[in-house]
Amino acid sequence: MVASLGKDSGYVPYTAFSAKKSYLEKNPEIIQSFTNALQKGMDFVQTHSPAEIAEVIAPQFEGTDLETITTIVERYAEQDTWKEDLIFEEDSFTLLQNILEEAGELDERVPYADLVDTTFAQKAAP
Repeated sequence: MVASLGKDSGYVPYTAFSAKKSYLEKNPEIIQSFTNALQKGMDFVQTHSPAEIAEVIAPQFEGTDLETITTIVERYAEQDTWKEDLIFEEDSFTLLQNILEEAGELDERVPYADLVDTTFAQKAAP
């Protein structure tokens, strides 16, 4: 490994969820429950050791030994890869657009306020 993308670039929002505005308006309780569940997982990562995390996620990596998974989780923890909350910050949004633009995958930038709603993540945050 030469460098960690996250460590050298800042928090890259490599996982995101989207829904139509109409769905958000009609189903806020579903969205909040989903967001709360994701935050619970993030809280677990913040409060448990790499060995404990590796043991829990090991079934998702069939064929990979626990020692290797633990090493990978330790690396993520050392690099501060995981945020403490799900709030999609404007700096991360800008970074994502920079990456997509440089890769030739983004034709037009979108204003943060037009696309991102952090209401549910803020409610779920510790």
